[in-house]
Amino acid sequence: MLKKKETTAIAIIILILAICLSLFNSWGTFLIVLFSVFLVVIANILAKKAMSFYLDSKIEFRLWKIKRYGFKSNKEFKKPLPTGVFLPIIFSALSLGNLIWLASLVFDVKPQVYKAAKRQGLYSFSETTEYQIGLIAAAGVLVSIVFAVISYFAGWILLAKLNIWFAFFSMIPLSDLDGNKIFFGSLVMWSFLASIVLIGVAYIFLLV
Repeated sequence: MLKKKETTAIAIIILILAICLSLFNSWGTFLIVLFSVFLVVIANILAKKAMSFYLDSKIEFRLWKIKRYGFKSNKEFKKPLPTGVFLPIIFSALSLGNLIWLASLVFDVKPQVYKAAKRQGLYSFSETTEYQIGLIAAAGVLVSIVFAVISYFAGWILLAKLNIWFAFFSMIPLSDLDGNKIFFGSLVMWSFLASIVLIGVAYIFLLV
């Protein structure tokens, strides 16, 4: 189940991405783009929710924000910068709507101790490891890749492109993005997924 906070953040991001993508009419009409973005984001979220449930943990989605701007602890903004909102707009303006930053949502993980105790014994599995967090993030990326392939063969080129670009930006190992979680969870897993995503991105240019 999605909390009210999560639903609001997801709705805001879907709307912003759809507006940015259709602003210069390079991706299609607004309603078609809005529906396509909705499918991409929701599929990604459901995959992560399902994986987190399987790993006896709970995740909550929020807007991607950056608080620190340096390596020192005192290098912080007074208020977290809503990067997930600003970057799509900036990318849209600079590329005239041809390329949009799509990774705008991140998630936090909380282990479900009462479930873990049933499987592993009390306190033996009460924390979610970096590898498990990486698996949750990877589930979303993998679903985006699979849906991109399905969409391509079904003739839904817009949906295929959006899924690949969504996976591409998600795989960037930066801040709280999925790529960073996967990278520190398993370098092998990150390398494997990154290779597939890059192949997909390269293929996109052949479709243009």
